Amino acid sequence: MTEFTQTFRDDLTRLMQWRRDVRRFRTDPVDEAVLSHCLSAFQLAPSVGLSEPWRIIRVTSDAARIAAEDNYRAANARALEGYEGNRAATYASLKLSGMTEAPVHLAIYCDDATQQGHGLGAATMPITRRYSVVGAITHFWLAARTLGLGVGWVSILDPDQLDRDLDIPSDWTLVAYLCIGWPQAQSDTPELMQKGWEQRAKTLSILSR
Repeated sequence: MTEFTQTFRDDLTRLMQWRRDVRRFRTDPVDEAVLSHCLSAFQLAPSVGLSEPWRIIRVTSDAARIAAEDNYRAANARALEGYEGNRAATYASLKLSGMTEAPVHLAIYCDDATQQGHGLGAATMPITRRYSVVGAITHFWLAARTLGLGVGWVSILDPDQLDRDLDIPSDWTLVAYLCIGWPQAQSDTPELMQKGWEQRAKTLSILSR
């Protein structure tokens, strides 16, 4: 059995601490070999029934990127309408997308109709396929962080519109739209905490039944 040292465990904890949702990117390109190394983490990720349901769309064309950014801006404007007073002002001050600056855009989908894995573990809880995609994204995110890359998850989007703009199969479901690039600055504190939007819970809530 592989044994891990205390130094390794400490490094892993620091890696998780420094994994941030980055929204402020430099425009410098990301070397293809670096990106490929990070993407290989998907192949190490667990998945229900070994279904590997993740489908990765690299958004490269000007038309597709512009459509995605327009999508975000429209969704963000609608989201702002849901807040009032100081909360609305704080929301309006937040930078919630690095889409314009980030050199790499990835749309990560779940293939809900995949035959790989033969349905094992997904018959009663098909959503576990999507959970598997989230787990794989975490692997990718941590791999990117070890190389100094930043990743930002853009969730303020109309997924149906994005599906149409990217010509996505009807049985795929959007899980994440990721921006990848070199961060303008490094921080181990979430920007939403820095801006006063929310604070982390001080204790972990564990219930017994």
